[in-house]
Amino acid sequence: MKLDFDWDQWNIQKNEIKHGISRLEAESVFYDPKHSIFEDIIHSDNKERRWIVYGVSLNKKILMCAFTIRNKKVRVINCRPASRKEKETYEKTKDRRNN
Repeated sequence: MKLDFDWDQWNIQKNEIKHGISRLEAESVFYDPKHSIFEDIIHSDNKERRWIVYGVSLNKKILMCAFTIRNKKVRVINCRPASRKEKETYEKTKDRRNN
C-alpha cells in the first residue's frame, strides 16, 4: 500500500542535521512489515492526534518517528534512531504486528 507523505522543509533539514535521517529513510519505516504504531497521548490534543511508529529503515536501523495525519497524508514531525527502550518495544511487538 502506497502512503502519501507531506513534509515540512524544516523537519526534513532538522532530521538530517540532528539525527542523520533522510526523508526517504524516515518514510521507509512505514513500509517495514513489522512496524508498530502507538498513539502519542502526551503530545496529542483535541485538535490533532499524534502517533509514534517504530520500524526498521532501508538502512537497517530501528527508528522512532513521530507523525500526524493531515489531509489524509502522513506528516512526519520527527524521526531519529530509537533509544534502547524503544528498540526493546519494537522487538517485543514486531512479531505481533501484521501477521
